[in-house]
Amino acid sequence: MPAERPVALVTGAAKRVGAAIARRLHAAGYDLALHHRHSGQEMAALVAELEAARPFSTLVLKAELADAAALPDLVIATEAHYGRLDALVNNASAFRPTPLGHATPDDWDELFASNARAPFFLAQAAAPALRRAGGAIVNLGDIYGERPLAKHPIYCMAKAALLMLTQSLAKELGPEVRVNAVAPGAVMWPEEGKAEHEKAAMLAATALRRAGDPGDVAEAVRWLLQDARYTTGQVIRVDGGRSLIL
Repeated sequence: MPAERPVALVTGAAKRVGAAIARRLHAAGYDLALHHRHSGQEMAALVAELEAARPFSTLVLKAELADAAALPDLVIATEAHYGRLDALVNNASAFRPTPLGHATPDDWDELFASNARAPFFLAQAAAPALRRAGGAIVNLGDIYGERPLAKHPIYCMAKAALLMLTQSLAKELGPEVRVNAVAPGAVMWPEEGKAEHEKAAMLAATALRRAGDPGDVAEAVRWLLQDARYTTGQVIRVDGGRSLIL
């Protein structure tokens, strides 16, 4: 029998913004299918936390999103376990510089795989279940999908493709399914670190003059899934006003 609670599939859910999204949706009453690639230890800790709060509310899915053949299986496994799918959150993302003159086809393939191709094919696989549920999709974009970031042309192009995918899917899947995107600004610094002077310069070019929090992004995702009943095809910038000054 289908689960009584709504079900969300979240990619890249083991840590950082993905884990914040998982926690917020879980607290809002969702059961979760949580995808990761290599972050098994972080995922185990997250699942233990969520299961302690509500038993039998999580399903862990491990997959390489660059493997297109594996993408439908994430949706199939979620439906097989819960009997339904109400929301898809395309959060997983690769990010790294690709300066002109040094970029390679492998860079292109990796950055587009997680940021554009996987979200499309996951949405395609999930569409029948989402239509039945009257569900929603939220894509995690970036303000740099609208304005370029120096030395990151391939990443910016991939995020721009994701924003166009958001608008296209909103037309293709309406009226049953709503599709929106969240574009964060300075919410978490890159895992490889960022120089202090670069952080200061970025925050100085932000209207609120401070960094955001993963919870800010997570709440925007929750709102788009649960409360924004007449909102589709939109990009919500959670950037402290950085896009006003860029």
